[in-house]
Amino acid sequence: MTLPPASPAIAVVLVRTRNPLNIGAAARAMINFGFHDLRVVEPFDLAWQEARSAVGAASILASARECSTLADAVADCTCVLGTSAIGDRQPLQPIVDLPAALPWLAQRVAGRIALVFGQEKHGLTNHDLSHCDAILRIPTLPEQASMNLGQAVAVCLYEFARSGHAPTATEAPKAAPAADLERLTASLHRLLCISGYIKPIAAQGALLEARALIHRLTLNREDTHLLTGMLAKIERKLAR
Repeated sequence: MTLPPASPAIAVVLVRTRNPLNIGAAARAMINFGFHDLRVVEPFDLAWQEARSAVGAASILASARECSTLADAVADCTCVLGTSAIGDRQPLQPIVDLPAALPWLAQRVAGRIALVFGQEKHGLTNHDLSHCDAILRIPTLPEQASMNLGQAVAVCLYEFARSGHAPTATEAPKAAPAADLERLTASLHRLLCISGYIKPIAAQGALLEARALIHRLTLNREDTHLLTGMLAKIERKLAR
């Protein structure tokens, strides 16, 4: 079977990956299915250097972006999907199973999509997931819910390549990029702290909740800038 051309508007983001074989497997899966935008967040130095010398995926690894934070890695993306088996956690983000992700995306977003994968042992943390618009779950047997990182990347990319999914401006309104949402989140969090609504001991948890709330609103860029400006003016008034 010949797959349709893959969308150039999909980035694969690997967070704190430890095993160079998994980095190489993810890169090879990208080549297999026609994807080229790889971003790595806080990779373990030895694993990253070893992976970059691996054969079979040299072009992807050579052009990969190395980022210090997940926020930096997804800053230009208008939809961020974090992959997770979830387990016993109660996430703040909506959960979308892989077969349903494509029609869900077509209704929601036009722009660059980030597929985020966590490290092999612990996956994505709650802090990582707070940067995501939704959690992408690969249906598996409950008794063995988690997958090898390279396998998970390959399964997700196959589904996207098979559908030929390429978000366009005619499918949905232009959503705000993650960098704009992060600025709005920071403004809201500062204002809540200054006003006394959030106690210092609860500040970190409140930040995750505020970020999840902002992502659920599906704001466009204009609305995001408007709200950020409003909050900044209120903050200046309170600071006087």
